[in-house]
Amino acid sequence: MSDIIQLLPDHVANQIAAGEVVQRPASVVKELLENAIDAKATYIKLIIKEAGKTLIQVIDDGSGMSVTDARLSFERHATSKIKTAEDLFQLETKGFRGEALASIAAIAHVELKTKQEEDEVGTEIKIEGSEVTSQEVCVTPKGTSISVKNLFYNIPARRNFLKSNAVELRHIIDEFHRVAMAHSTIKFDMYHNGAEVFNLPSSNDRQRIVNIFGGKTNEKLVPVTEETDLVTIHGFVGKPQYAKRTRGEQFFFVNNRFIKSPYLNHAVNAAFEGLLKDKSHPSYFLYLTVDPISIDINIHPTKTEIKFEDEHALYAMLRSSIKHSLGQFNVAPVLDFDRDSSMDTPYEYKSKAVQTPTIEVDRSFNPFKDEKTSGGGSSSSDKGYTPFKKESAGSWENLYVGLDAEVTPTKTVENDFSSVEFESTEVTGSLFESDDKKIGHHTTYQLRKKYIVTTIKSGMVIVNQHRAHERIVYEELLRNITMASAVSQQLLFPLTLSFSKKEIALLETVKEQLENMGFVFAEQSLSEIEITAIPSVTSEKEVSLLLEQLIHDLENEVPDSGFSQTDLLARSIAKSIAVRTGVELAQEQQQYMVNSLFACTEPAITPDNKPTFITLTVDEIDKKF
Repeated sequence: MSDIIQLLPDHVANQIAAGEVVQRPASVVKELLENAIDAKATYIKLIIKEAGKTLIQVIDDGSGMSVTDARLSFERHATSKIKTAEDLFQLETKGFRGEALASIAAIAHVELKTKQEEDEVGTEIKIEGSEVTSQEVCVTPKGTSISVKNLFYNIPARRNFLKSNAVELRHIIDEFHRVAMAHSTIKFDMYHNGAEVFNLPSSNDRQRIVNIFGGKTNEKLVPVTEETDLVTIHGFVGKPQYAKRTRGEQFFFVNNRFIKSPYLNHAVNAAFEGLLKDKSHPSYFLYLTVDPISIDINIHPTKTEIKFEDEHALYAMLRSSIKHSLGQFNVAPVLDFDRDSSMDTPYEYKSKAVQTPTIEVDRSFNPFKDEKTSGGGSSSSDKGYTPFKKESAGSWENLYVGLDAEVTPTKTVENDFSSVEFESTEVTGSLFESDDKKIGHHTTYQLRKKYIVTTIKSGMVIVNQHRAHERIVYEELLRNITMASAVSQQLLFPLTLSFSKKEIALLETVKEQLENMGFVFAEQSLSEIEITAIPSVTSEKEVSLLLEQLIHDLENEVPDSGFSQTDLLARSIAKSIAVRTGVELAQEQQQYMVNSLFACTEPAITPDNKPTFITLTVDEIDKKF
């Protein structure tokens, strides 16, 4: 029997490796940016076309490569970062496995231009599907420029799995944010289809966060600093009053590498315990520096998960340092029994001299002298004092004049209220029409402020009030969006909301549907939007939470344009403004909700296919007895 095991060709092995390393254009962006950082670049420029499907180009002013290094960089497991197995436990660079460039070259057209500072000319290499098509001498500035064109051109099935340009661009921006925040001293530029998206100058960590997420972010940040033998923590957490319903602005960096860690995220939430509203999530930008020997970053192909040697100690230090910062900056309440805040000296009196108070006494003051007969008050008046004025009580007898004439021992006084008029309030009508025949007869009952119980011919119906209202609002919003017939309520003062550039871009994709729903946008900048009118089904205080939830849903469910996007929009907003569990409903509101539910086209389920009500027949109730 012949042998059946054989070695795979290099180009096939590279395509298999690409399935782990390159999942979408954002994966290529991450690998190329990290290579530029490892080359000690001070300026990195990212150019994107068609959300990375057509072109991804990264230009840096780093150290560059020699001719031999340029050719070897595309070989599998060729790296300058490690030489022995022990080096894996002392990594201080981004890339180290030597798989990224080889995997990218296997599924795209790659052009590399690189030059070292001491060389007169550079090297240009072109690769298509792991095959080197040309290698020439070229004129290029110091550093490296690598272009990745036509991603997944030779794997059409993988290319078909890519999402729309808007979705893929959001993933690229996410990776760009993570790399740029970890290296604030490096200047970053990003362009998409010829338009500038980000221009981040060299700065510090706080300025980099503000440049990415908008100017209003600065006032929301509380600095966190802690230095121990195990870990050095620095960064920022958001103030509790700015917590969001989504987890968008949550970043952990370990040794300047972005990671995801549910365990450390729990430590942050524990530090904010008692300070956040229900279902709110704090923002944080935390940079942890640990000994490279104490972590293992080679447990995931994308290197976003890290195994720590002593997670429990790290958890406790992170939680205590955040708690300390929140208390130090008067964000969290602090119990200090030895300090009386009323005795603190205000800042404006810090440099003023102490003044002895003066007391002046009016020695001629006599409270028992009548005002008319007080002749000795002239001297006090000349000194600027106002004498005590005593009201004359000489007319107190007038209060009782006429009482004896009206009330006598032999006559009983009868109170006549026939001429008394009462002020009445005009009834202007109610939102719910009431039936006079049903006054005093309740057809619905609210159970535990969660369910509405009503009767039908065959038994009774138990309605979940939140899910029922979600279905009612969902269908109303769909009608408004598709028919553009929504009713808006004008705001007395325009509502200004702050968002990041990525969130503004997301809202821009659904702006037309939001306007059909009843929103009216006045002005829009790179970090703020101004709203002058909102739909009649929502209130002003709900708008911020509503849009935050909408952005979160758009990021996670990433719908394409068309009906699916409209459906997601209606579902997200209906979920945000539907009446919650625990809200007490009046009798008319209960009846209105039941009637509106059964007037819907799909009353039995929510937009997420959850049941809105259950029925209990008389036979089922009889069986219980």
